[in-house]
Amino acid sequence: MGDFLFPQITIGFIEYSSRSRAHACETEHVSTPPEPSVAAFDLDGTLSDGGSVFKWLRFICGSRATYLATARLAVPLLIGAIRSGSRADYAKERLFISLLNGRDERAVSDESRTFALAHFTAHARPRVLERVTWHLDQGHDVVIVSASPQLYVEVVAEHLGVAGGLGTRLATDARGLLSGGYLGRNCRGKEKMRRLNAWIESRHPGVATTIYAYGNSRGDRRMLRAATFPFNVGRLGPFGALRHFPRLRAEELVALSAE
Repeated sequence: MGDFLFPQITIGFIEYSSRSRAHACETEHVSTPPEPSVAAFDLDGTLSDGGSVFKWLRFICGSRATYLATARLAVPLLIGAIRSGSRADYAKERLFISLLNGRDERAVSDESRTFALAHFTAHARPRVLERVTWHLDQGHDVVIVSASPQLYVEVVAEHLGVAGGLGTRLATDARGLLSGGYLGRNCRGKEKMRRLNAWIESRHPGVATTIYAYGNSRGDRRMLRAATFPFNVGRLGPFGALRHFPRLRAEELVALSAE
């Protein structure tokens, strides 16, 4: 599956010579450039196995504090996991506030870098990383779009050498201390699509774009629906939330590499 090329368009123009006062008609072949291509990858469950947020909180705040905070919020967290949507966003934010409020943002960023590199190295999915490499080789813009904190989504993006990393942004005060609350919204569902669209527009303003999208969960549905080429890379296959989208299979990767 390569980029789509529009046919060449021949444009005629008239050149005026003041010395000969003659009109000459010339033609020139002008090739319309192909649409730019963007490949958007979710992080947890897509580029890497399993979730990272709870492990990140344990790394930053300690296991005991994280387990205690989770136990206190067990009911809203459980409801959020079942119902998803705004309930899940709210429960996650309450957990962040209970654990991150008052922590120095710069210190958390430094620790998050250490966490992200170690976690991703241990849990990366090789077959999906091959897809990232293919897109980079094709000259496509590759971006990670995740509900995980942008503090470490950006680190993974930098580690992979891709163009961008978009995640859930955390609010800080004038002193550089985290509140634990979101800056904006949790980067899933509608917000994930809004952030991706804004990122594409900033790189290719006013230009139609071919979009490849890779996800594994309900929070990726809108992104996959909007994509030219959507792929479900979840482990649950026909039982997963994205079961109606094409699966990423090994033979597809071979076919792409041959193009």
